[in-house]
Amino acid sequence: MSHAPARTPRFAPVRRAVLPLSALVLPLAVTSSAHAGSNDGGPAGVHATVHAAPSSSPSSPSSPSSLQKSPPKSPPDSTWFSTIRVGERSAVTSPSGGDLWPSCWSDDGDLYAAHGDGRGFGPLPGTDIGVNRITGTPEQDDLAGTLVAKGDQVGQIWSGAGYNRKPTGMACVGGDLYLAVQDLKKHTFDSAPAATIARSTDHGRTWTWHTGEAMFADSVFTTIMFLDYGKGYADAVDGYVYAYGLDTNWRQQTDVYLGRVPRGRIQDRSAWEFYTGTRGGRATWSAEIGDRAPVIHDEERVYPRVHEDGVHDKVLIAQGGVVYNKPLRRYLYTTWNAFQWTIYDAPSPWGPWSKIRAKDFGVGWTQDKHGGYAPTIPSKFISADGRRMWVQSNVCGPCGAKPKTVYNFNLRELRVTPHVPSAPDNRKDAARNLATDPGTTPYERVTRAGRTSIYNDGDLTASEDDWNNEVKNSSWWGYTWPRVRHVNEVRYTTGAMPSDGGWYARDLRVQVRRNGRWTDVQRSRTTPAYPYDRTAGPGRTYTFRFAPAVADGVRVIGVPGGSHTFTSVAEVEVYYR
Repeated sequence: MSHAPARTPRFAPVRRAVLPLSALVLPLAVTSSAHAGSNDGGPAGVHATVHAAPSSSPSSPSSPSSLQKSPPKSPPDSTWFSTIRVGERSAVTSPSGGDLWPSCWSDDGDLYAAHGDGRGFGPLPGTDIGVNRITGTPEQDDLAGTLVAKGDQVGQIWSGAGYNRKPTGMACVGGDLYLAVQDLKKHTFDSAPAATIARSTDHGRTWTWHTGEAMFADSVFTTIMFLDYGKGYADAVDGYVYAYGLDTNWRQQTDVYLGRVPRGRIQDRSAWEFYTGTRGGRATWSAEIGDRAPVIHDEERVYPRVHEDGVHDKVLIAQGGVVYNKPLRRYLYTTWNAFQWTIYDAPSPWGPWSKIRAKDFGVGWTQDKHGGYAPTIPSKFISADGRRMWVQSNVCGPCGAKPKTVYNFNLRELRVTPHVPSAPDNRKDAARNLATDPGTTPYERVTRAGRTSIYNDGDLTASEDDWNNEVKNSSWWGYTWPRVRHVNEVRYTTGAMPSDGGWYARDLRVQVRRNGRWTDVQRSRTTPAYPYDRTAGPGRTYTFRFAPAVADGVRVIGVPGGSHTFTSVAEVEVYYR
């Protein structure tokens, strides 16, 4: 059965700006998120390898450029959550300046957070590091703070004049605060040779540390992220304080390591021990840091090929944060790269960890759509049921990146629904569009403008697409639900069709998700037949009828077409008829 929109769509013209690499050299040698291939959004340095792929259709699975001798080693995809939704942009800001903001929730009820370059919640001029007490909540939009210590009051530089101090992790243990401070190379931000841990017993006003030598040296375990175990570390399951570490640098890593230390000996390097693996289902530990084994090893690379010059081929692990979500009894590690956020989840501090591709922010970040570096989830702002969290991250406006309004302590919402076994409760109803059911979460590869709500709002005149400068082999638009549904029909209405993309080139089909696995539907037929070129047309509806399926997710998926390999959407409707 065919279906045509009731009115002619009025799609806005598509605009895309991709700048050459020469345009990316900014003050402090930083790449800018305003440019298509360069959106770390932070103090990144010009570290990209330029690779311009041919502006043609994506390579086929059998082409030499797409073959690998063996797949990269990577944690399995998580099946623990049914839905996950990350805000497209910062939603709650504060009168502050700076970045990074690792934090902890102290016994006095306040949040303590350390900022990198900037003024924090204090007056100008800023400094390379400072500690702040933060009050208020994102729900009330009343975040406020006080700068309590900065600069030499907080830590020292071990590696010489070419380095700055950067905060990487905080722990509140009872009334004491612990801050991990690393040396990070100025301007290029590509070397972290040393780190130590400072302690405050008066809620951040004064700090002490061992001044003779750094606790961690030789670029080993020098990006330290303390596990956030709730108010005053009260949610800890044993007598240890846990900390995750990266070697060499704060970003673009493949391994995350884990250390632990008795609560009363955090600054005693000899008391630390490091995860070495599991035996009989139990974690094993060694006092020798050279014996350590990663708790997460991930070789996956994203954006391997791009159309225009710019950043590409990025791994996933970097400085972020690890929090214990007590209501859900789940550990979450949030991390980032130039394009996207990844969340790893586990039932224990050492795993086993699985992976959630939480959000791809694409390129060309704007005020309405942007990611950010060093994402963390403060335990203080986790809801009572654990399903609502808030993420802090930054874009380095002073470095030339855009937008320039999130170089401060800011938060955006993260909502999740844990997967629980369920049975479908929807009966056949020709008028019920399941895409509008409560809890429906849009699910797409990426969006150009960040308007994920447009394709289940009933308006067939709006358009979104997934152009992101990547040579993509797949593109999809769909939904996930908190529980399973009966489905047997999907109506996909196309969006704008510019000359370089917007349509599918081949293999357009419907997939459904059950128990975390996506599979093609059975006995599917499409009306009208999809043409696999630009004649698919803007604002045209294609109806897929298929054998009834029980699923908690549905999507249309295929190989994107056009010289810039992207597809567009105006609406996706889902029915059980």
